[in-house]
Amino acid sequence: MNNGSAIEAQNLRKNFGDLQAVRGVTFAAREGEILSLLGPNGAGKSTTISMLSGLLEPAEGDALIMGHSIRREPMAAKAALGVVPQDIALYPDLTARENLVFWGKMYGLRGRALNRRVDEVFEVIGLADRQKHRVGTFSGGMKRRVNIGVALLHKPRVVIMDEPTVGIDPQSRRRILDNVKELNRQGMTVLYTTHYMEEAEELSHHIAIVDKGKVIAYGTHNELLKLVGQQTRIDLTLNVEAAPMIAVWQKVEGMSRAYAEDGHVTVLVDDSNVVLPRLFESAGRAGARITSVGIREPNLEAVFLHLTGRALRD
Repeated sequence: MNNGSAIEAQNLRKNFGDLQAVRGVTFAAREGEILSLLGPNGAGKSTTISMLSGLLEPAEGDALIMGHSIRREPMAAKAALGVVPQDIALYPDLTARENLVFWGKMYGLRGRALNRRVDEVFEVIGLADRQKHRVGTFSGGMKRRVNIGVALLHKPRVVIMDEPTVGIDPQSRRRILDNVKELNRQGMTVLYTTHYMEEAEELSHHIAIVDKGKVIAYGTHNELLKLVGQQTRIDLTLNVEAAPMIAVWQKVEGMSRAYAEDGHVTVLVDDSNVVLPRLFESAGRAGARITSVGIREPNLEAVFLHLTGRALRD
């Protein structure tokens, strides 16, 4: 294992027929850090996770989990790993405690050690007072917290969480994010996949931006922001169809990138104070009127736009 890496993905590739879902993904998550895989839906994040966790066999490449090859030592790799899948993997007719006891036995825990560990996990996920309730009566956020609990039962050194906050209420989302940070403070390495820019910004020591089956950028939050320099994002709405204005504004001096979506235009510019008046002027000459303006400092959305020419959530 190189440089204290808990996870090393080495040129992972996976095809489904003619679809190249993962095309040479390489990255490393260091021990004791949170690494986020950030990318839009369909970028290849979940397929990558499925290969790392042993659910799918790579077409090419390998990965190491705490130094164990997923190809040559699959059982040792899995033993070091806890996985929180995107889909809920619980039995709705069992209580929360019965679910954790069942999965604990699957991990080989028994007797007092099992019950003690289940108690500890309920404290971590904050559901000790609901442990005797059927999972089928839980909200989506509570089910996801029990799902996280299952992944923690065997005290793994590495936890993979695949989009754990999708489709849940804000309060449950906040609790899950706080759980992730607390697990990391206790020394656990977390690989976290998301398409929510703000989650990656809040949680991550390093971020790997994934698009179309490839890692297109890797670094800390600040390192990634340097890819767009001091460029500023401007969001505009118009009183006419937005797309035709893209061709007009691409020619404006100081413009870096522009795209239209749902009647709105987003542009990256070198200096908003200089470029914004030019946008108003060129819109007027084209018979259009700008009806609203929003200016944002550089963020990961701007990085993705800079690298791909598309919005992160497209």
